[in-house]
Amino acid sequence: MPSSRIPLPGSGHLPLLLAMLVFLVTAVATFAAWTSAQRTAERQLRETFDYRTRDMVFSIGRRMAVYEQVLRGARGFLRGSVELDQAAWERYYRLLRLDEAFPGMEALGIATIVPAGGLAAHEAAMRRQGFPEYRIRPTDARATYTAITHIEPFGGRNLRAFGYDMYSEPVRRAAMERARDSGQAALSGKVVLVQEDATGGAGRPQAGALMYLPVYRAGQLAGTVEQRRAAIVGWVYAPFRMDDLMRGLGGAHSTDLDIEIHDGEPAGDSSLLYRSPNASGHRARLSASAQVLPGGRAWTISMRSSAALEASLDSTRPRLVAITGLGLGLMLSVVVWLLASERRRALQLAQAMTLELRQSHDQIAAEQKRIQVILENAPDAFVAVDAGGRITDWNAGASQLFGWSAAQAIGRDAAELLPEPARAAFRAAFAAYARGGGCAMLGAPTELRVLDRAGRRIPAEVTVARLPVGEGFGATAFVRDITQRKEAEAREQQRQQGLIEARQALARAQKLEAVGKLTGGVAHDFNNILHIISANVQLILRTDASQRKRLLSILDAVERGAKLASQLLAFARRQPLHPLEVQVDALLERMDSLVQRAAGDHITLEKRVPPDLWPTLVDPNQLEHVLLNLVINARDAMDGNGRIVLTLGNVHVEGDADLAPGDYVTVAVADHGHGMPQDVMERAFEPFFTTKPEGKGTGLGLSMAHGFARQSGGDIRLASAPGQGTTVTIYLPRHVASAPAPAPAAALH
Repeated sequence: MPSSRIPLPGSGHLPLLLAMLVFLVTAVATFAAWTSAQRTAERQLRETFDYRTRDMVFSIGRRMAVYEQVLRGARGFLRGSVELDQAAWERYYRLLRLDEAFPGMEALGIATIVPAGGLAAHEAAMRRQGFPEYRIRPTDARATYTAITHIEPFGGRNLRAFGYDMYSEPVRRAAMERARDSGQAALSGKVVLVQEDATGGAGRPQAGALMYLPVYRAGQLAGTVEQRRAAIVGWVYAPFRMDDLMRGLGGAHSTDLDIEIHDGEPAGDSSLLYRSPNASGHRARLSASAQVLPGGRAWTISMRSSAALEASLDSTRPRLVAITGLGLGLMLSVVVWLLASERRRALQLAQAMTLELRQSHDQIAAEQKRIQVILENAPDAFVAVDAGGRITDWNAGASQLFGWSAAQAIGRDAAELLPEPARAAFRAAFAAYARGGGCAMLGAPTELRVLDRAGRRIPAEVTVARLPVGEGFGATAFVRDITQRKEAEAREQQRQQGLIEARQALARAQKLEAVGKLTGGVAHDFNNILHIISANVQLILRTDASQRKRLLSILDAVERGAKLASQLLAFARRQPLHPLEVQVDALLERMDSLVQRAAGDHITLEKRVPPDLWPTLVDPNQLEHVLLNLVINARDAMDGNGRIVLTLGNVHVEGDADLAPGDYVTVAVADHGHGMPQDVMERAFEPFFTTKPEGKGTGLGLSMAHGFARQSGGDIRLASAPGQGTTVTIYLPRHVASAPAPAPAAALH
């Protein structure tokens, strides 16, 4: 009986069953991979949102802290007084460029306290200053008046605030009292600024707030609340329009968040200070809130993810995972179905494919690991950038140099690693490079400044390499911190410059010393000759009066020669001095009318005297002569029109090459005249050297002052620059004895 092969039941459906099983397994694996990719995308969105919210809260707090520092600077400028010229306040405002550098700060002003009994006098004084319509508003009677007496920029809507009494309004008054009693900056609650057009003019009125910093009277105690209330003379303040204040915060990512800021706890529109202009009504996936305390007042910041941020959710990768997985599953199912009849062959093929894939995967993983180990242990920072200018790779060296972790840095705009002035040029140059691949920085190291997370500029050496990315070009860069090298170069340059300056100073000192010895000898002998001539002329006058006129002319010439000799001896430090204990501030008071006459009617004299000025031991007559000469020089330097500042002070000197260590009284005469170039300053103390026209000066004033200061145990210093005026400072030793010291021996004649 012939043998026969009996087929197994259902064996004809086995290939189909195997193909379906393979497809089911790949579908499950694809679903798991898709779920993982979806979770990863959600996590990245959450991390981006968390970073944006933290950055926004930090930026708001930092901006308000910066504005508080602006007020502190303004208070320091006032020096304990709100009696300030309007032009000086305007110059200070323009110098800070607040309108350009501090968005949202509507103005910088001074609120002055006006006693109730002095209201009329205050308004009259302001009108005399050129404000005929000035009046404190509101006009109703009250116990305490304040007025905005200074505000910059002085124009536009800020004119509505000029003269306004902010203390009359409860919200502003609460902040002003809090600042007065604490001595710190205080932020008001929500207000509508006086600058806003309440009549419905062009532009929507913005919510606002004001920050106040108290100004206490100079020299008055302010350690307790009672003392601060007694010492208060006014406030420096800044009004903020919230929409303007928030403008620019967030930078290129400002549309990623829908923001609301409330004064204190959220209570609807009554507490709402700010709402993002691009806020939409969509249901946000993510939300967060935080509080900041600018000026001691709580602001609640509510943030939601915007439609633009949620649109950046990476949905492409999960979709690709699903499509790829299903496609591969379908292909594998077809392969299994086609090869099911050749089970061994199919198994071998599957094993070979699996082995090849595993080997390829292991090889790629090993290569990636090797590259990662090399980059992580590289001594320099490594940064890779794609064709869009975004950071794609970041090693440990980069984290150490720039201060951002890899998670924080990847995805950032590479231009953020450069200082602000260089970013626009970098973006333009990189866009051209990404299209064509041409860059002058390729290959050779280039020195430039980079910016770390704290805003510190770091000198660095950057080596750039081209990185093809799709149809464009990215770049890789190794960044090396060369701070120590630059510091060493700077120290060497400073050392060389110091050596040059020391040599020049030594040469000038030796020159002056030689001139002084020569001048002293000549003046000494010349003085002796003049004594002989004077004595003989006086004897002739007693015996022969017929030539009296000529003899008197000879005596006059002898007196002028004696004066010249005295000035030359002063320079040579050989003049006879009669030192006494002198209070320089009292001496200045006695000389006030004399100095004013010497300066002229068109010169304004300003004296700055500390309350506890030390005494000094000098010849008062010689000191008066020196001060008169310095004032006349200052007058001539300003062509007889300007301001001369006489400043007295106490200083302690250590480590000065020309002055012995100890205490000194300084007398400084400053003008705003033409100033002196360096070559003129080097010769300024030489006898007979002058820059004045013929017949306008002898050239002995500064040389006499130099000799007097040195002979008195002190020194004289010049500080000047062309077009910036000149300051002459005399150092005189402090006198600590109860009785005047003996005068130095007179020079021999």
